[in-house]
Amino acid sequence: IHTYRTYIMIAESFDYAAPSTLEEAFQLLHELGDEAKILAGGHSLIPMMKLRFAAPTHLIDINNIPGLAHIKEEGGYLHIGALTRESDLEESDIITSRYHIFTDASKLIADPQVRNFGTIGGNIAHGDAANDHPAVMIAMNAEVEIAGQEGKRQVGIDDFFYGFYMTAVQHGEILTNIRIPIPQGKFGTAYYKSERKVGDYAAASVAVMVEIGADGTCTNAGIGLTNVNPLPMRAARSQEALIGSKLTDDDIAKAAKYAAEDCNPSDDLRGDEDYKRHLVKVITKRMLKQAISRAK
Repeated sequence: IHTYRTYIMIAESFDYAAPSTLEEAFQLLHELGDEAKILAGGHSLIPMMKLRFAAPTHLIDINNIPGLAHIKEEGGYLHIGALTRESDLEESDIITSRYHIFTDASKLIADPQVRNFGTIGGNIAHGDAANDHPAVMIAMNAEVEIAGQEGKRQVGIDDFFYGFYMTAVQHGEILTNIRIPIPQGKFGTAYYKSERKVGDYAAASVAVMVEIGADGTCTNAGIGLTNVNPLPMRAARSQEALIGSKLTDDDIAKAAKYAAEDCNPSDDLRGDEDYKRHLVKVITKRMLKQAISRAK
């Protein structure tokens, strides 16, 4: 006879508000204090609430606020609104024609049900080094727009992540937009993660962007790593090795070697440190080659 136990986790009770403007949302955050949390897609926050890792007494749903979901090129930047859904990235002509790194990442996030409602802003604002988009944003040298009652400010992605679930978004503020400098000339991008099963956190993953000059020399590079460091990580030494190079197999191998050496993975159920370093080396090499092949 086998006995099975089912554990159903239910979040603690909370109050709910759905403002229709940013100004209303800011006022609610000001009035309700530190116990209020912003709800966008909810695929990071709600599971934490059900597991009692988070217990906000107020949820402020920003899905009714207009102007926070968009994908457009303007003023030398690619702008992606914080409420843009993962599925929007998969279907956008701008993204699918020029910025393959976003469709690479989105297609590896969970399942269609999650992607239909999960937001890119929430993925970043959650501040989890295991999420996919932080590494993508590092590779693309993104800037994050944060708004509050005092106005808006821009924060470079390298200054955005402070610690475990800690970002530059302070209480009373909302992440509203992401802007990415449009690479000059010929460029290519790629992202891949190694996962045990569909929808799992990565054992290791790599996001890559390369810009290539008319003479075939790498003029700029971005490499971001997922879940192999306490914070989302830029592989700075790898980037430096690529810039000015002809992107030969030796150049790519050197960059991959540096990425594997400089990351800080920990042993867990997804693999030990040596295995994850090996994954970083292999994936970096493959993604660089894929990004180069896509460059146009």
